[in-house]
Amino acid sequence: MDLHERCDDTAREWAREAIGLVEADANRSADTHLLPFPLPRSWGIDLYLKDESSHPTGSLKHRLARSLFLYALCNGWIGPHTPVVEASSGSTAVSEAYFARMLGLEFIAVMPASTSPEKISLIEFQGGKCHLVTDPTAVVAAARTLAADLGGHFMDQFTHAERATDWRGNNNIAESIYLQLALERHPVPAWIVVGAGTGGTSATIGRYARYRRLDTKLCVVDPEGSAFWPAYRSGDWTVSTGRGSRIEGIGRPRVEASFQPAVVDRMVHVPDAASLAAMRAGSAVLGRRVGGSTGTNLCGAFALIAEMLAAGRKGSVVTLICDGGERYADTYYSDAWVAAQGISLEPHLAAIDTFLATGVWQAA
Repeated sequence: MDLHERCDDTAREWAREAIGLVEADANRSADTHLLPFPLPRSWGIDLYLKDESSHPTGSLKHRLARSLFLYALCNGWIGPHTPVVEASSGSTAVSEAYFARMLGLEFIAVMPASTSPEKISLIEFQGGKCHLVTDPTAVVAAARTLAADLGGHFMDQFTHAERATDWRGNNNIAESIYLQLALERHPVPAWIVVGAGTGGTSATIGRYARYRRLDTKLCVVDPEGSAFWPAYRSGDWTVSTGRGSRIEGIGRPRVEASFQPAVVDRMVHVPDAASLAAMRAGSAVLGRRVGGSTGTNLCGAFALIAEMLAAGRKGSVVTLICDGGERYADTYYSDAWVAAQGISLEPHLAAIDTFLATGVWQAA
């Protein structure tokens, strides 16, 4: 009988301790709040926002980064001296840098050279390094090559996001939402509304609702410049827009591997002007600044609520606060920046005011 055994007890023990550190972070930071968004009670419809900005790194991507690190550790892809590389210029890189520093690992975010100094500083604050690439379309290829050259691991969020999270439970975002709704008057939401960046969050929520045999439907909202909406509408998954989204954190120039369209019940295309108007209007109602992708989510939620009202249906709708608005002070919250983009918010702000007063949604 032939026997071959690869044994590296030191690396195995390190991985065991590393997994414990990541799990302890999840336990220590507890869960995020589910906030009610005030609507007239007489409508019979409740809107809730899952506040993902309260994670230690300030965004929904904290969950993704934690899942990706656990997935890589349990697969044996990361060891005590493995450099970790990711293709990201935003919140995913910030969150992955946080976990890499926790484990004593080098982290490098590969991003376009046009990335703002503010974003770079957020990644560097968490201990990460930034590798700039001139061609924005070459970022993923550059990250893969860099990881190979360093003998490191390319985290590859766009491939692994949907499989790294346990969609059956284990305190994922879907299970958390339903647990937090348990004592509400409509504990099983009619709709959950999310955007898609990697597609991991929509895949997790859609799968969980089906696994638990719940009636909740999933709506994915998509901004300008993203390929998800035109691909879903046409059924052509090779669609490429050739440009990124102006709404950070959601939208992609191509359909990523983690996006699972079969679990999506509806997609809604949201103009950027509507996203930014809803972001500002929602911030005023909530008494705190939220990011642009939260505005996109709110547009989708408002449209669905108006539809339910018109049909005489009662129930609840849930969406996400993806991140806080502090990091967008010089862009989305700057009137000068909005004007320079050629965006007019006024028609959309008027439509939102009408909805909040009457329940009628007339997209501008």
